[in-house]
Amino acid sequence: MVKVTDPALRSQVLGDLLDRLVGDENRGLVVETFTVPKVAGTDGDGDVAVPPSDSGGTDDGRAGGESSVVSGIVNAAQSPPFMTAKRIVVVHDHGQLTVADAEPVVTALDSLLDTTDLVFVAGTGRVAKNLADALKGAEAVGADSEKTQDVLVVELARVGLSFRNDASKLVTEHLGEDAGRLPALLDLLAATFGPGVTLTAADVELYLGDTGSVPTYMLTNAIEEGDVASALETLNRLLTVTSPRQPKPLHPLQVVAILAGRYRRFLRLDDSSIRTADDAHAALGGKGSAFPAKKALSASRSLGFEGMRQAVDLLHQADLDLKGATALSGDAVIEVLVARLAALHGRSGSGGKTRPREGVRR
Repeated sequence: MVKVTDPALRSQVLGDLLDRLVGDENRGLVVETFTVPKVAGTDGDGDVAVPPSDSGGTDDGRAGGESSVVSGIVNAAQSPPFMTAKRIVVVHDHGQLTVADAEPVVTALDSLLDTTDLVFVAGTGRVAKNLADALKGAEAVGADSEKTQDVLVVELARVGLSFRNDASKLVTEHLGEDAGRLPALLDLLAATFGPGVTLTAADVELYLGDTGSVPTYMLTNAIEEGDVASALETLNRLLTVTSPRQPKPLHPLQVVAILAGRYRRFLRLDDSSIRTADDAHAALGGKGSAFPAKKALSASRSLGFEGMRQAVDLLHQADLDLKGATALSGDAVIEVLVARLAALHGRSGSGGKTRPREGVRR
C-alpha cells in the first residue's frame, strides 16, 4: 500500500515502489493501472474507470459491485502474467469503493497468484471496513514524515546538496505545507548548481516560485505573539494560496470561525480553579499533548478579563461586518480584525514582538 497524503510525494513514492517491483521487466507489459472514480465516467488520464451504468448504481452516480472497474481489478489480479514473469496491478483511490464494491476484491486477495503484486494507492475517501481488514498486515510504503522540514532533509540527501541554515529556513517558510514541491525544486537546484554544493538563501530565492499554503495555527501563533506584520502575512496566504493540503483558499468567515474557536478556549480557562497547565489540559478535554493547553492558559492569563472582552467584541463586530454591516470588502474586514487582535495581545504583554511599556524595566 502507498500511504502518502500529498499527491506529488505520493507519485514519487509510487514511482520508486514500481521501479523496485518491476525490476528488469518491461513496465508497459507488467503494470496494469485502475482508478476508482468518485462518480461514473472516466478519469481522463487513460486509467480504467467506472463507465455509466443503467443498473446497480447508487444515487450519486457510482456503479455497484459489478462495475467494470471492480471486474477489471479482480480479473487482472487473478490472471497469470503474459510475456513477463510477473504482473503488477495498481489500484488508485480504493477508498471510493463501497463495502459491496470491495467484496469481490477482498475475495480475490485470498487467492492472489504468487506472480502478482497488488498495489493499493491511498487517495480520497475512507477505505471500506472489509477491504481495510483484508489489507491489515500488508506492506505499507510512504515518507516517514510529510512535514516540509523533514522532506527537505530527505530530498537534499537524494540530490547531494547541502543548505545553510538561512536557506533551509527560507525554503520551509516559503513553501509552508506544500512539501510536494520540494522534489522538483531540489532537482532544479541540483541541475543548476551541481552536486556537493552548499547553498545559501540568496542562491535558492530566485527558484522558489509562489508561496505555499500554511496551517491555521501559524495565524493564531502570530496573533498571540503580538506580531502584526507576521499575522497579516500569514492571513494573506490563508486567503489566497492553494495547495494539495488546502485545495481552496479560506473565506474570511472561516477565519473568523477559527479565531472565535480559539478565544472560546481562552474563555473556558478564565476560571480561578484552573491554576496549572494540567488543570487547563483537563478543562479543554484532556486529549493529546498538554502543550496547546499550556499555551492557551498563558494567553488567557495575559489578556485577562478586559482583554478577552475586547477580543470578543472585535470578533462580534467582524462577524457583523462580513454579513453586510459595512461596505468594506471581506478581506479588508478580516485584515483589520487580525491586526487589532495582534495589537491587543502585544499590549497585554503576551506577545514577544512588542516594545517594553514606559516606566517598566526589563
